Amino acid sequence: MYYDLIISQSEYNILFLVLLAIHVLSAITFVGGSIFIWLILWPESYKMNDDKLRTRLLGYVGHRFAFWTNLTLGLLILTGLLMTYRYILKPSLYFQSPGGELLFSAEILIIAMIVIMYGNNIYHGKLIIRLNEQGKFDEVKKIRKVTHLYSMITMVLMIIIVIMMVAMRVYH
Repeated sequence: MYYDLIISQSEYNILFLVLLAIHVLSAITFVGGSIFIWLILWPESYKMNDDKLRTRLLGYVGHRFAFWTNLTLGLLILTGLLMTYRYILKPSLYFQSPGGELLFSAEILIIAMIVIMYGNNIYHGKLIIRLNEQGKFDEVKKIRKVTHLYSMITMVLMIIIVIMMVAMRVYH
């Protein structure tokens, strides 16, 4: 193995378990937090009578959640790359096993999810805040429908990726 020159098998196993624990906890925070926002917080926020206050609340929560999203996504990417270094060092492995093919497919979905998520948040998020401050609530409602569609697509991709990563452990 590649690690034999640097660390022992037992050290590698411990390192892998630590990376896996960080990866799994980050995935729980990243995916679980998104599910909480979309299945609990967002629907419950409609019980607020004041649209401006509701938008501000979701903006504050979204801003705080963005910190944790960015942190956990960074940890997911870092630990994921470290745990799959064999494929990175020898890309042909992606196409030589079911696990490699699954990993490659998941990585494509991860890139798509990141582009959709950050593109939606950066473009539409700033637009919603600006229109809300201007009191243009009808325009905000129209844009929210579009952002919700992108967010649901992102959440579905997250769930598919988690399922793929669990399935990959079967092939590993």
